[in-house]
Amino acid sequence: MAPQQLNVLSTLDAAKVQWYHFRAIVIAGMGFFTDAYDLFSISLIAKLLGRIYYSDPTFDSPGTLPPNVSAAVTGVALCGTLVGQLFFGWLGDSFGRKNVYGFTLILMTICSLASGLSFSNQPKGVIATLCFFRFWLGFGVGGDYPLSATIMSEYANKRTRGAFIAAVFAMQGFGILFAAIVSLIVSAAFNNTYKAPSYDEDRLHSTVPEADYVWRIILMFGSIPAALTYYWRMQMPETARYTALIAHNVKKAVADMSKVLHVEIEENFEKVPANEVIRRNNWGLFSPQFAKRHGLHLLATTSTWFFLDVAFYSQNLFQKDIFSKVGWIPKDGTMNAIEEVYLISRAQTYLALCGTVPGYWFTVAFIDKIGRFWIQLMGFVMMTIFMLGLAIPYHHWTTPGHHTGFVVLYGLTFFFANFGPNATTFIVPAEVFPARLRSTCHGISAACGKAGAIVGAFGFLYASQGNPPSRGYRKGIGLRNSLFVLATSNFLGMVMTLFVPEAKGKSLEEVSMENVDENVV
Repeated sequence: MAPQQLNVLSTLDAAKVQWYHFRAIVIAGMGFFTDAYDLFSISLIAKLLGRIYYSDPTFDSPGTLPPNVSAAVTGVALCGTLVGQLFFGWLGDSFGRKNVYGFTLILMTICSLASGLSFSNQPKGVIATLCFFRFWLGFGVGGDYPLSATIMSEYANKRTRGAFIAAVFAMQGFGILFAAIVSLIVSAAFNNTYKAPSYDEDRLHSTVPEADYVWRIILMFGSIPAALTYYWRMQMPETARYTALIAHNVKKAVADMSKVLHVEIEENFEKVPANEVIRRNNWGLFSPQFAKRHGLHLLATTSTWFFLDVAFYSQNLFQKDIFSKVGWIPKDGTMNAIEEVYLISRAQTYLALCGTVPGYWFTVAFIDKIGRFWIQLMGFVMMTIFMLGLAIPYHHWTTPGHHTGFVVLYGLTFFFANFGPNATTFIVPAEVFPARLRSTCHGISAACGKAGAIVGAFGFLYASQGNPPSRGYRKGIGLRNSLFVLATSNFLGMVMTLFVPEAKGKSLEEVSMENVDENVV
């Protein structure tokens, strides 16, 4: 039998939706807006980097990043994110969510600016500098995952908690869209100002010197939303659950939440002894008790996030290559360097508007009605179906006149990723684990997701090479077979979703069994 809940936590669970909820969503969400901008903007400028630093006029096609360089530029931020998720997840439980929350924004702001700078104009110097700062940028981005999710879950009431956490994550969709729009505006402005012939017309002059400013401006722009959010993030009080259940300062938790909620909260310690509530369970992450209660939960949250990100990041980071293969973007020789950035950005803008952003907000609207489990299961099922719909008749989609159908199905996979596991894998780990391990377990789950993203990003880059492969690559299994692999990953995510617990309508202490005696499961 669970003991009586602390009144301050019960008050939070029952609180009406009010201004502080929306303020928390914006403050935490702007971090994810910046995260998405920083992580996905690289896909918009990767081909431009190849044209600027690796062009050879003796070749019939424009310059491209060599395989090892492309893998490093694309994947280094993901590696930094993985490390940051583990480190800041542990830090959030050890020293408090708020105490380390602002540092992630400082790191993102500095590294976004530094990513657009370089110590030389030679390929090695530029790429080495870019990779160095993007690793630390990813490190800061990684910290935002467990901290934002945990803070929002601990601030929210139990009726609309799923929607609030989903709304924070939904800002990622706007970040992806904003990256495409910024890239679109910058490339259009430079292309109109500095006219250049296509590569087929004039190989030497198709890339104007001013193109070097384009990618730098796009990357550095990511520092603005992070810097603007820092002050408000530092004004947020520590969550009541950390203060009461981990720091063991119930009086401060009551004072903080009374101020936030604009109500008087009284704690009756004669009825609810503090020690009974906050010291009942002290077992750690590697204990038999954790394995018994939450081992399967952690396996479910880590594996589903891993399988989701294998497919999701493969699609996101290399959509420019997919659009090129189906003819939605012209052959690179028919464009100049800046024009290519413009057309890639335009394609990503359409996809974000039609598939990515709506999917996130469908989750916000329905997650507390349908539930986490069913939305995640549905998303994986639909992603598997649509991915097979792309792969099985692949040759049909690549013939002239059928490209639109390919793009529609491709967009639907993004819609059901975001109205599905891309949102729920972020939400569930912030709800099902006890407060003292919540940020750590979310960080572990998110890091497994980024491991899947790294596998997907690097693997898809090489596996999707057809015959003949791109310059510098070996022949892979081809894009069609790669789509079958991604469909398989989605299917495995669907299977592991069967072990994901449902947290709809429950308090965090109830769903995590935090107040249950150690000998009760």
